Amino acid sequence: MNVLSQGDGGLGLLGKEQLEWLERDAKSLSASTPVVIFAHVPLWAVYPQWGWGTTDSAQALSYFKRFGSVTVLNGHIHQTMLKVEGNITFHTAMSTAFPQPAPGTAPAPGPMKVPAEKLRSVLGLTQVEYVEHTHSLAVTDSPLMEAVAMEKKN
Repeated sequence: MNVLSQGDGGLGLLGKEQLEWLERDAKSLSASTPVVIFAHVPLWAVYPQWGWGTTDSAQALSYFKRFGSVTVLNGHIHQTMLKVEGNITFHTAMSTAFPQPAPGTAPAPGPMKVPAEKLRSVLGLTQVEYVEHTHSLAVTDSPLMEAVAMEKKN
């Protein structure tokens, strides 16, 4: 699932076609099915002033209220954030390309300039592991400096 276009105020927008597809897809699943949703722009209002949210996300998420375990993974904001709302856990991930400022800490979103020696601490990788018969995903976020160190050990 991904954002089709920019909605009001620069927010993401899924649109009628994607919402209809999502509703049909969710209806075909048992309520005990663990659900993972991948989206580019967050499906929760991280910071609407910067377009860090999706206008019609409430409608999209309403299709998943009956499920016991729903995980939403997204990027776009280029930093690690976690939110739990009822049966839904939201994870945002660091960027592998350029860092963004924390919500509201700059006049606008956009690439941050950081010293070269700090760059690997503000970029990162996310690993998601699903283990059968457990009720949640193991999501690990690592700054690039740690990921590179782990690669060298292996």
